[in-house]
Amino acid sequence: MAADRPFGIDPEDFERALRDAGIDLRDLIGKASGYIDRTGANTLASLLGQFVQQPQRTRPPKPEAETTGETGSGVWVIYSIDDAGEARIEQVFPSELEALRAHRDNTDERRRVRFLPYGVPATALDTP
Repeated sequence: MAADRPFGIDPEDFERALRDAGIDLRDLIGKASGYIDRTGANTLASLLGQFVQQPQRTRPPKPEAETTGETGSGVWVIYSIDDAGEARIEQVFPSELEALRAHRDNTDERRRVRFLPYGVPATALDTP
């Protein structure tokens, strides 16, 4: 056995086999595309769709009306409740993240964070 033929295969034989396989594969793809064109199918998916059963389509749920908090029509406030139960706004923030970051080291139980829609008075934050 020669050094260039460790398995008894000549490198030229290997290249020739790969070249022939490539030509055969190209011919097979050409025949398949001719079949698809002849049947009038525009895509390979339509051909495969004959063999694969597709599940029934479900309708997406109807969109619910957006709340004021989801549309962003308001501000996030940090407020505190006094002894009489009335709310007093301390700080106002445009986003929830900013308000929570400012409130993260809070130790006062009366100090809270909440979304306050535009047009709603601050008395809505009062506790009954």
